[in-house]
Amino acid sequence: MTDDTIPAHTFTIPSSVPAVALLGPADDFLRLIEDSFSARIHARGDTITVTGPPAEAALVERLLDELVTILRTGQDLTRETVERSVAMLRTETQEKPAEVLSLNILSNRGRTIRPKTVNQKRYVDAIDTNTIVFGIGPAGTGKTYLAMAKAVQALQAKDVSRIILTRPAVEAGEHLGFLPGSLSDKIDPYLRPLYDALHDMIDPETIPKLIETGVIEVAPLAYMRGRTLNDAFIILDEAQNTTQEQMKMFLTRLGFGSRIVVTGDVTQVDLPTGSKSGLRVVQDILEGVLDIHFSYLTASDVVRHKLVGRIVAAYGEFEEGAQTHERRRTQ
Repeated sequence: MTDDTIPAHTFTIPSSVPAVALLGPADDFLRLIEDSFSARIHARGDTITVTGPPAEAALVERLLDELVTILRTGQDLTRETVERSVAMLRTETQEKPAEVLSLNILSNRGRTIRPKTVNQKRYVDAIDTNTIVFGIGPAGTGKTYLAMAKAVQALQAKDVSRIILTRPAVEAGEHLGFLPGSLSDKIDPYLRPLYDALHDMIDPETIPKLIETGVIEVAPLAYMRGRTLNDAFIILDEAQNTTQEQMKMFLTRLGFGSRIVVTGDVTQVDLPTGSKSGLRVVQDILEGVLDIHFSYLTASDVVRHKLVGRIVAAYGEFEEGAQTHERRRTQ
């Protein structure tokens, strides 16, 4: 059966939505949609005609419905929004693209922070419903950034009275004692990424005052020992570089009215050879414990440059192949 003999599906653009907002400048989004499906798409006025295999045409209609819903929330479409919506429909997840891409976590200076993938939304939802959440995945999946946004949201809503951000001071084989400068100078290189994220979410001029008054605390993991952290939103970043003992020490700092988010990438461990990563081990210890949730993000959740996702996926395939080869060799 040719396209000419397949019944055409028609979609009417609602009068409340400008056609150019849905189709893109010079029909850019329309061409992107057509390239993503085995269907021919034609737009005339407020009517879009879709011709092709019924399953593909139905997906195009669903996509257009989702994009219209996103536009009605006041959010502009971008090529990235369209591409991510297509990917979600292709994977047949329970979540609708509009539900994922229109979820506002935080707004600051005209910029809104939202999840951009299904796994990111599930991660954000898990933070809302669990006391301790582990966000595990490769670089660029937004696990730390989204946790920071949820922390600031909780502080603004007065759900907590302070934010505590911490990292283990182990990276690239360096140790604090060998770095030049004062203690704050030594700490800064490890904690700079957390400061940078804060600057995206809170007016920069208020950050020093919040830190001075203890509303926001940014400190190395070693500073958590011996404390009980009440009424706080606590984020442990780069947790793959904790030892088993450090991870246990950190998790047992949890006090009343507090929440913890632990983020890390188990493929990027910088601990000395022979040391076990606390993040790897804790998955076996705490999996299934009530009120603790493990969220896993993958290369498909990378929200940096598209090439970063491909690099992460390529390394994953290479390492998996190397492990398979090693197992066969030892057998």
